[in-house]
Amino acid sequence: MSPPHEHGHGHGPSASDIRQQNRRRLLFVLLLALSYAGIELVGGLITGSLALLADSLHMVSDVAALALSLLAVWMATRPASGRRTFGNSRAEILGALANGLALGVVAVFITTHAIERFMSPRDVEGGGVIVVAVGGLLINLVSLWILEAGRGASLNVRGAWLHVASDTLASVGVILAGAGIWAFGWIWLDPAVSIVVSVLVLLSAWHLVREALDVLMEAVPGHLDPEEIRDALLAVPGVSALHCLHIWTIGSGEISLSSHLVIRPGHEPERLLRNVRSELTNRFGIVHTTIQIEFDRDQRDADPACDEVCDARTAIG
Repeated sequence: MSPPHEHGHGHGPSASDIRQQNRRRLLFVLLLALSYAGIELVGGLITGSLALLADSLHMVSDVAALALSLLAVWMATRPASGRRTFGNSRAEILGALANGLALGVVAVFITTHAIERFMSPRDVEGGGVIVVAVGGLLINLVSLWILEAGRGASLNVRGAWLHVASDTLASVGVILAGAGIWAFGWIWLDPAVSIVVSVLVLLSAWHLVREALDVLMEAVPGHLDPEEIRDALLAVPGVSALHCLHIWTIGSGEISLSSHLVIRPGHEPERLLRNVRSELTNRFGIVHTTIQIEFDRDQRDADPACDEVCDARTAIG
């Protein structure tokens, strides 16, 4: 009889339900951003403010990023096929990666034009800048509040949230620049604030791209310690050893684990599997598991190919 081999699945809101909720959030924020992006663009042209124009272009990039996020969520909800047995969950990760790269392009664009504005200063109407930027700030704050509930479970939504958050900071900077220009005639504040905003945008882009690449490279999720998980599994009564421990993320919030557990004689495999699955779910939040049971006596006849693939130190991520 072949050794038990179990797939575990936890309970709670399904990935499909979470994606449906995120799709509604993204759609509503997209409509908000689209409604105000044109207003900021016209306001920037009228007032002559590069900071306001940069903020409007940033909001346009928000619209594009949100549309991309919506497309990624839609693709992720499509059922698995014969060739794509995991479904299209990684579409959300690709959307997050594209958002991060888009943020980087926006940052470079803003910086380039800010340097040009330093070299060739132009008059800016500070009062108009303040009025338009305050409206943008309110729109962004509402959008952040809408996306907040979904950013913890979805890297894709987190990417959209970072877009809006950086745009919120940009709006604050534009308001301060407008106030300085209106009160003291400090025209240099306009390109200076633009550069500060671009640095913040670039930092957000770097963090998002790094997280997306970690998922695509199937790294262990950052909030999990593989050694701690290894110790927890070895502490389960009846487990004498383990190998082939792999921990990775399929899509946003979908953490998977697979491992081979060696158990001592006299322990019931089914009960041990339940204890292992309970430990992984309750302590680490890992609900999708594939565990293969091996017995102490089987170690003499271990498959050399398995030993080669599941090296003790390289099989944890």
